[in-house]
Amino acid sequence: MKTRIAVFCSLLAVLTVGLSVAQRQSAVTAIKAGRLIDPETGTAAANQVILVEGEKITGVGPNLTIPSGATVIDLSQLTVLPGLVDAHTHMALTYKEEPENNFYYLTYIMDSTPLRAIQAASNGMQLLNSGFTVVRDVGNNALYADAALRQAIEQGWLPGPTVIPSGPMIGSTGGQFWPTPEMYKYHNIMFPEYIDANSPDEIVRAVRENMLFGARTIKLCIDCKPWGYSVDDIKLAISEAAKGGCKVEGHVQTVDGAQRAIDAGVYIIAHNNALTPEHHRQMAEKGIILAGTDTPFTPYRGSEAAFKRTVANLRDAWEKKVLLTYSTDFDYWNERMKDPKTGEWLTRGELTINFLETWKAAGIPPADILRAMTINGYKAADIISERGPIKPGFFADIIAVPGNPLGDIDALRNVPFVMKNGMVFKKDGVMIPEKFFHPGPVKTPNGRWSR
Repeated sequence: MKTRIAVFCSLLAVLTVGLSVAQRQSAVTAIKAGRLIDPETGTAAANQVILVEGEKITGVGPNLTIPSGATVIDLSQLTVLPGLVDAHTHMALTYKEEPENNFYYLTYIMDSTPLRAIQAASNGMQLLNSGFTVVRDVGNNALYADAALRQAIEQGWLPGPTVIPSGPMIGSTGGQFWPTPEMYKYHNIMFPEYIDANSPDEIVRAVRENMLFGARTIKLCIDCKPWGYSVDDIKLAISEAAKGGCKVEGHVQTVDGAQRAIDAGVYIIAHNNALTPEHHRQMAEKGIILAGTDTPFTPYRGSEAAFKRTVANLRDAWEKKVLLTYSTDFDYWNERMKDPKTGEWLTRGELTINFLETWKAAGIPPADILRAMTINGYKAADIISERGPIKPGFFADIIAVPGNPLGDIDALRNVPFVMKNGMVFKKDGVMIPEKFFHPGPVKTPNGRWSR
């Protein structure tokens, strides 16, 4: 009898816990938005209600009935909009002026994958705190630290943006390095920062290897060496990536390399500095996305001459109607990265939002900047069908700001509210991440729970 009672109590406890989890997952949150922005159209609607159940949005409108027992979040004094996207960044790489004098070889040698993975986790939380709910993390992330971070966030081990990882950049011999014969032949200096792939067979292997280890996008170093990749090489990578549901981004740094990437039909071209007005025209015609990595001139980075070129290139791409994304290529640190007013360190999120300075200098309207930071970023991440727009059926990635970014884009510098996957990460300007943490169990890559 005692055994039967014990078994019954155990089953009752399991059922109660299961019911509690189900109730928690199905609980409704109602957000009252003073102003709700649709970045795709550049319009705003007043006094809207957003209903969220579990991870997703279930209703949006001005006269929705708020269910009894729903948690109500009053943002009636704020502007509500989708989370922001950095379409090209590096969260697990920080090369420094000291001690390596910005010499990437030494960063790679001195900073281990576990250390860089922990830094990536910290960077992810800082970015989420500033309203970035999606990042494309494209290469230079040690031994798949980017893919591991995505999995850890999805499992609920820590809060962070949705990460679209590429794994190591794929390039022809040498990648972006120019190693000595000893380092290349005997110490394998290239991997895991780059995967050497020269022949068609090696290109196929490299693409498949990255997808096997968690890549959700593929990054090719089109012209990091004079020999680079041909149009046929790039087309092969695009075809192979498509088999695993991935799109290809082409890193370009020469005029000829950019043309080959365009002729091959890459999904995204990274870096705008080598692109010409004719390239921009062709990209607009073909619908190729630009992740321009438009670095501002600040006390901690850049030069006035380089900034003028960057601004001119961004302005031309916008005038040619290229599909623009907000992208930073952030991978550096120095002692000058402080707020000039307070003297305090700038966070990774604040450093990222500072790229607004380039867009403002280019004279791009706030509505177009906001579209680049949201809708176009979701398109670049290839998740626009499930995440981004504040519509029923989409994941609830929602931020709020006091001002109106359609009139003043700098309103995005102050983000007091952040919701990710239907959970509140930041409210009233304070991070409250405790609900994002749990010790397990572990999800396998296909989303199922392992034993």
